[in-house]
Order: sequence, then structure tokens, then C-alpha cells
Amino acid sequence: MGSIKEAIVLAGGFGTRLKSVVKDLPKPLAEVSGRPFLHYVLDNLREGGVEKAFLSVGYRHSLIIDAIGTEFKGMEIDYVIEDGPLGTGGAIREALKFVHSKDVVVVNGDSILLGALGPMSWFHYEEMAALTIAVKLVPDAARYGTVAVNGGRLSGFIEKDNKGPGYINTGVYIIDRRRAGVTDVQLDSFSFERDFLMKGPRDAFVYATDAYFIDIGVPEDYIRAQNELVFKCYF
Repeated sequence: MGSIKEAIVLAGGFGTRLKSVVKDLPKPLAEVSGRPFLHYVLDNLREGGVEKAFLSVGYRHSLIIDAIGTEFKGMEIDYVIEDGPLGTGGAIREALKFVHSKDVVVVNGDSILLGALGPMSWFHYEEMAALTIAVKLVPDAARYGTVAVNGGRLSGFIEKDNKGPGYINTGVYIIDRRRAGVTDVQLDSFSFERDFLMKGPRDAFVYATDAYFIDIGVPEDYIRAQNELVFKCYF
């Protein structure tokens, strides 16, 4: 047991909803308090024990490669370039081809769950999970949709616009690449959430956390991140 050594960062999206505040940049490079948001994501992984990160990139990927390079504060960086849209599931499946570790953490390049990777890793190992998903209880889950949990295991998802409190998917996963079954999906392009998780993979566990979480995918939360994130981080 121990910390997860390798990570996949999904950083290939177009960032359509952020166009009004971030012009012609991949979302992970959107500036937050003077730094690209992706710096916070990578710092968070490094603090969690990750030694190598695979950045899955697509839209204007040369900008990300130029901004990050092949090393970030001692953490090795490699790139998996999407030739065409693969969806979140296809991007994860492609990146898994390059992972050497049995278990890998997957995060989004436009959201962050601070400081949870260590305890989440221990939970994943103790449960002998094929897949672990991090969730967070929020007062109003309407924007996100909620995760259905049964006895600590993932049992499904409830669509967005269901107002009220609920556990939301933070987009942080630990995947046992040999058991989870992601590489068995035959679709060229697919959503990890809709086409894989909603079909109920075996031995999928839910890790609930109260760690700080923010997703900068919409302008109001991107603006909120400017005021909050730098004060939450200790990097």
C-alpha cells in the first residue's frame, strides 16, 4: 500500500462555457490569482505523492505543452495527444495504455479536490476496489447531478436539476487498470460517466470527503476561484 505514483489529467476540453472570460485558451491554462489553474492541479497531485502525470490534451495542446514542459517541480510530465474527440472515457482508456502502475488516479484539468488523495488512496486499497470515486456532499446538487450510494458502493447517478443536498461526483477517480474494465469498452469515443460508470462497474466504491472542491468550468465559479483558491492552498 501507499500513495498513488501515477496520474492522468484530463486536459483536452474546449472550454466552451468559459469563452466569455477566458479567450482562446484551454481551460486548464485559465489564470487564477496569477497562475494557470493547471499549476494548482499538478501541485495538488505532487503533494499527494504522485511522481508522474500523463496529461491528456487535445484543444490547442501545444499551449499546454509549452506552458508545462516535461517536468513540474520534480514530477515527470508526459502527454497523450488526442487526434480527435475521444470523450472522457476514451481519453482515460488511451492514457491507460501508457500507465505502468497497477493503480492510477484520474483528475480533471479544470477542477480540484484539495488534499484528499492520500486518504482516498488508503480507502481504495483497504476496500480492494477496482475503482474508487470521490464524492462530496453539497447543499444544492442541481448543477452537478448526484451520485447514488448503496452500502459504500456506487449504485448509479441522478441527472442534473435535482435540487437539494446530495453527493456530487468530484471527477477524481482511482482506477485499478487491470480490473476496472475501462480498456474493455469498444466505443471509439465515450463518456466515462454516462457510458461506463452509469453501467455499474464491479467493485466500484465511493469515497466521501469534505475536502475543498471547485470546478472552474463556468464563469461564476472561475471568478469565485480567484478569491478562494490561493487561500486554500499551501503549496
